[in-house]
Amino acid sequence: MQELVLSEQQLMQFIGQYIWPMMRIGGVLLVMPVIGAQTVPARVRVLLALFITLLIAPLLPTPPDVSLISVQAMAMIVRELLIGIAIGFLFQVVLHVFVLAGQYVAMKMGLGFAAMNDPSTGVSVTILSQFYLLLSTLLFLSVNGHLMVLDLLIQSYGTFPIGGSGLGFDSFVHMAHLGSWMFRAALAIALPIFTAVLVVNMAFGAMNRSAPQMNVFTVGFPLTLIFGIFVMWVSLSVFLSSFELVMEEGFFAARELLRLN
Repeated sequence: MQELVLSEQQLMQFIGQYIWPMMRIGGVLLVMPVIGAQTVPARVRVLLALFITLLIAPLLPTPPDVSLISVQAMAMIVRELLIGIAIGFLFQVVLHVFVLAGQYVAMKMGLGFAAMNDPSTGVSVTILSQFYLLLSTLLFLSVNGHLMVLDLLIQSYGTFPIGGSGLGFDSFVHMAHLGSWMFRAALAIALPIFTAVLVVNMAFGAMNRSAPQMNVFTVGFPLTLIFGIFVMWVSLSVFLSSFELVMEEGFFAARELLRLN
């Protein structure tokens, strides 16, 4: 019976065929929405990264033959992690558009003091931000956003192959510009409620000038709060269209980042 003998180079190549894709997949799962939340245990993310790697690794081109104990291997690990983290972080920015919109609305309605700890990030946010985040997360899952992120991840191996140059300076500049886009998109979502509450505040200002003896703060705060909640409830009818627009822009930005356009 012939004995099967594996050389060190063959063993390294076999391990590298799975370990290099797993680095990029793990980077995505580390920070992407829903799966990257702090409420998801690290063991679950590791197992998901392992299962996804086993599924897609045979479909990828053969990675370069690199010793796993070398400076080049460390550079490849950092490069793959950065690509994965960039993809996941981009979609975190997309969902945080709605968190920022909730912050805007809460501050304008006087609910800035009503804050709670966000279990997904561990950061204290307002009640309205948490409401918008939960709603957008459910919509993200309902449109299979998590599967679209994985599809972009697989496509990224075409433009950023394992052992390639990785993300350049222009990619990081592109991600930095997403910050200004996030503020613009959040303001566009909160602007109708902003305008409605501003009209109410102007009415109370005129009332204070005409009847100075009335305590506007005592009367105005509950009315502003009730009116703001009513306008927010009415604005939920267009929340789906706003979510679709933000997601389209987010996926377009992701495809630009990965040079898929």
